[in-house]
Amino acid sequence: MSSDPLVVFTPSGKRGRFPVGTPVLTAARQLGVDLDSVCGGRGICSKCQITPAYGEFSKHGVTVRDGALSEWNKVEQRYDDKRGLKPGRRLGCQATVQGDVVIDVPPESQVHRQVVRKAATVRTLTMDPATHLFYVEVAEPDMHEPTGDLERLSRALREQWEIDAVTADLSLLSKLQPVLRKGGWKVTVALHRTHERGAHRILDIWPGFHEDRIYGLAIDLGSTTIAAHLCDLRNGDVTVSSGVMNPQIRFGEDLMSRVSYAMMNPGGDREMTAAVREAINGLCRSIADEAGISTDQIFETVFVCNPVMHHLLLGLDPVELGQAPFALATSESLSLPAREMDLTEMNPRAQVYILPCIAGHVGADCAAVALSEQPGKSEDLVLIVDVGTNAEILLGNTSRVLACSSPTGPAFEGAQISSGQRAAPGAIERVEIDTETREPRFRVIGCDLWSDEDGFDAEIAATGITGICGSGIIEAVAEMRMAGLLDDSGLIGSAEQTGTTRCVPEGRTHSYLIHDASAEGGPRISVTQGDIRAIQLAKSALYAGARLLMDEMGVDRVDRVVLAGAFGAHISTKHAMVLGMIPDAPLDKVMSAGNAAGTGARIALSNIGARAEIEQTVRKITKVETAIEPKFQEHFVAANAIPHKTDGFPELAKVVTLPQVSFNTGGEGGASGGRRRRRRG
Repeated sequence: MSSDPLVVFTPSGKRGRFPVGTPVLTAARQLGVDLDSVCGGRGICSKCQITPAYGEFSKHGVTVRDGALSEWNKVEQRYDDKRGLKPGRRLGCQATVQGDVVIDVPPESQVHRQVVRKAATVRTLTMDPATHLFYVEVAEPDMHEPTGDLERLSRALREQWEIDAVTADLSLLSKLQPVLRKGGWKVTVALHRTHERGAHRILDIWPGFHEDRIYGLAIDLGSTTIAAHLCDLRNGDVTVSSGVMNPQIRFGEDLMSRVSYAMMNPGGDREMTAAVREAINGLCRSIADEAGISTDQIFETVFVCNPVMHHLLLGLDPVELGQAPFALATSESLSLPAREMDLTEMNPRAQVYILPCIAGHVGADCAAVALSEQPGKSEDLVLIVDVGTNAEILLGNTSRVLACSSPTGPAFEGAQISSGQRAAPGAIERVEIDTETREPRFRVIGCDLWSDEDGFDAEIAATGITGICGSGIIEAVAEMRMAGLLDDSGLIGSAEQTGTTRCVPEGRTHSYLIHDASAEGGPRISVTQGDIRAIQLAKSALYAGARLLMDEMGVDRVDRVVLAGAFGAHISTKHAMVLGMIPDAPLDKVMSAGNAAGTGARIALSNIGARAEIEQTVRKITKVETAIEPKFQEHFVAANAIPHKTDGFPELAKVVTLPQVSFNTGGEGGASGGRRRRRRG
């Protein structure tokens, strides 16, 4: 019944209405939400922990009030007394639905852990980090020369290493004297210098010659995921790469939803800041454990992020970024102590560097891509596309570089898709459709076999087939277009029109069935007309942004396309072009840069000169604001067609012949009106 409370689960985005009194775990299971439980709902295993979120969620169209879940009960209290529950956590098997509610499923409660596909890209780095170790021999105190220990340490650094202007905070001073004496006046110091002033700060000190390695973190703080690389500050080697979901997803999947949450809920910005800082601390701790090091060995962290994430990381209200003229509190780079940001799972005196933002909607992550890919040094015209929940696009060569952002939304990451899910074991990630039989085959994350190969069922027995992630839905839609199941307007044909019973009626439209395990109690995975529309909206925003930059540059073609991020690493260039996500170009000139933003963060971590370089570079980049450009909407509408309504794709036509089909007949296809005119080209 429509009067039943609405339950929205994040990060999956799955939702449904349930009668009052339904256990959260039951609701999760009925919706296919990935929520663990092994004790049969008795409140013993604690694996079904969830976090309810309260306030106004405009993105979900729901206001969550106190009392949305049942009162804390004796079972939860008993578990909390014995093992402890984090503040705000509930047990999904005990808490029951009482009203509209948004529920976050934390990573540790998910059976199939999120795969953060932002591995470190192999890169040769010129090492000159901001933090170094120096061994020094310090003069002992002398009654005839009444100088302090810090001053004599400073003099030793100047004489032995030509290092001037050394400072230390109070916590360092408190350990200075015992360490000097324990080391017999021979010590190793960790010195950090800022590129702006050249001043050196003592971050730590050890007696004698200290051989332990020191590390830094390069963190790409995205709207959906937080990816981190632990780097050895002596040689730049990536020791461990890891990532987690950004817990802010429960406040809204896209950036403007989070800005809206901050606007509508007093203190909402502080709530989101606390959530992301807690997640970063947890990520630092787990990375250190995996690397087998102490968190005290992490001396520096470089962050790259979009402007909204930038403000929420720093504890700044992002409201101004939600309205023209999209003013940043600061666009300059920032160097500050980690403890000012409540980042505690690293050395107590660790330092943070945040790359500069380019403009109100083009952030430090785009600056990092520019540092990594160097479009301003390219002789040919290169288009660089970094796609996440918000796409950031660079176009340039040695003459000039342009930048813009485009609100693609989370569809490319599997959200807002009927069978969609985040990238995790069991998710369909590759799809092929036979153009003759219209039969699909697919691959899932965690298995190298295709679904029609021997041994596939045994290989995926542990994970099952759970849904379809972003790369899977993109390939599925492109394959449907190439197989003639989808016309260029994005309409799915009927079984009669397409010649396959996999095209099944769904209301006034049709869907294409990829996998059906409903007879065994498993999922039914299909691509619906709503899924097609979600992908069309996302890819149209992306293409329109690129076209705006091309208009500004006065060109109709680009020489090269670079796909950055997890998107670029996991989507075939052919499928991206069939969809019309990117402008036409020779397929051998479309390449992946891997996680370019993360690479830019590693470069800035490894080389202090790169920080000064990117700060100069961003001042020369011309920002194009899609939100106020009149032609954006025109480009957006034309880009709704697959691949495009008016722009030709001659390079694509050399390798792919797209069927000339039209299902817009006003009959079973579900669209009104007669047969539409098709542009001849």
